[in-house]
Amino acid sequence: MEHELLDSFVVQTPEQGMALMNPLRAEILSHLREPASAAQVAKAMNEQPQRINYHLKTLEKVGLVRRVGTRHVRNLVEVLYQAIARTFILSDELGWDSETVRKMKDQSSLMYLITASDRLKRDALRLMERSDEGKAEVPSISMQFHVYLTDEKHRAAFVREYAETMKKLAEKYQGSERTGTVAYRVLTAVYPEPDGE
Repeated sequence: MEHELLDSFVVQTPEQGMALMNPLRAEILSHLREPASAAQVAKAMNEQPQRINYHLKTLEKVGLVRRVGTRHVRNLVEVLYQAIARTFILSDELGWDSETVRKMKDQSSLMYLITASDRLKRDALRLMERSDEGKAEVPSISMQFHVYLTDEKHRAAFVREYAETMKKLAEKYQGSERTGTVAYRVLTAVYPEPDGE
């Protein structure tokens, strides 16, 4: 039985939010976009299977991962788990103080950035293969530039204007899926330059 993996899931219960506060659990979720056992995740993360299994139980209990099958390894039967979504977004209705929510939202945004970059890489490789095979022209565009912001107020103003501009573009060109249209994926990101790079 196939299980649908959501692109994003809004975390609305304190139990789910608390589970995500542990960085190790957030990393475990990133390894469960495809079904995997505790042993497989532990190997990928260079951790002890028992430790991963403990956190998997917690994530399953709050509904962020689910059991999707089993696999036989020698004389053992391993349970396969999968995350319910690729990314997790914290709701403002959790009732936590604004500073806690802000910090967790920052981590959630970075996790989404990693997911988006993984998707971009996969899609680009597939399109390059299609181009090499001469199946079709592959029009695309990419941009990269720096902006320099003086303080938090300046940053917030830029992010707000950036989001509003992207929303207007999306509303203008989004249209609807119908015969004769071609779907284009648009990925945008804003993040601080890592120190020393």
